[in-house]
Amino acid sequence: MLSGFTLVRNAINLNFPIVATVRSVLEVCDEVVVNVGKSDDATRDVVAGIDDPRVRIVDSVWDMSKGDDTLALETQRAMDACRGSWGIYIQADEVLHETGARVLKEKVAEWDRDERVEGLLVNYLHFYGGFDRVATNRRWYRREVRCIRLGKNILPFEGAQGFRVGPGLRKVRARPTDAQMFHYGWARPARDMNEKFQITQNMYPWAAERLERKRQRDTLEWIPLLRPFTGSHPAAAREWIAACAQQPPIEVAPPRFKPAHLRYYISDWIERLTGARVFEFRNYVVV
Repeated sequence: MLSGFTLVRNAINLNFPIVATVRSVLEVCDEVVVNVGKSDDATRDVVAGIDDPRVRIVDSVWDMSKGDDTLALETQRAMDACRGSWGIYIQADEVLHETGARVLKEKVAEWDRDERVEGLLVNYLHFYGGFDRVATNRRWYRREVRCIRLGKNILPFEGAQGFRVGPGLRKVRARPTDAQMFHYGWARPARDMNEKFQITQNMYPWAAERLERKRQRDTLEWIPLLRPFTGSHPAAAREWIAACAQQPPIEVAPPRFKPAHLRYYISDWIERLTGARVFEFRNYVVV
């Protein structure tokens, strides 16, 4: 049995593509567990409206004062409710491309009997300031574990970006795949990005001043190595993307090069030459 799991709160206020998120993994999962935090909008009704018997809602109340730990704890709650032996994890601002969903299902079957393999990697596209450009410098992770064995002491780690194993927090042993995850968290319209910064201020009070400056700006900060995207978006996300296009977009500020940016260009040059990303942070070990 293959489970999917995710978590969401205030999906309407924050304009998360939660319907697309869930549908993108429903294509290959026997169940999808959605941890729905108590919200200030009709998020639960939206999830229930997907109207598929494979979708199981777990109602919860999140303690937002715990920062990153909140997301890890609530991801664990969703994991614990899964009944499968493997689980595909997806965040509420992500959509898995349909070809990637099928790849993950095939790879689970291929590697299920190899106990060395604890997880499967997906490749990431991080959209920034719209749906036609992606962030590619080394501060944005290229790959992450998004399919894991369940019930094997594998735990969400640091805001649930990834996972670790056991009390010693060993890195997950994972196999690469060609599956693609589309991350839209930084691509939403201007109003939604403003709301994002407000919520983040409440979660991370130690960074409130910096986040408030971001919130008050009308643009996203320019970052090095933004590149055009000319491929196709997941079918599940297209209706949501079309709706976003009806709202004022978030603009990216004009380029403003800083000496500190030079390291990103050097790193990118090495990666293009060798395929290796220097100083890359990984939650996993490739096996």
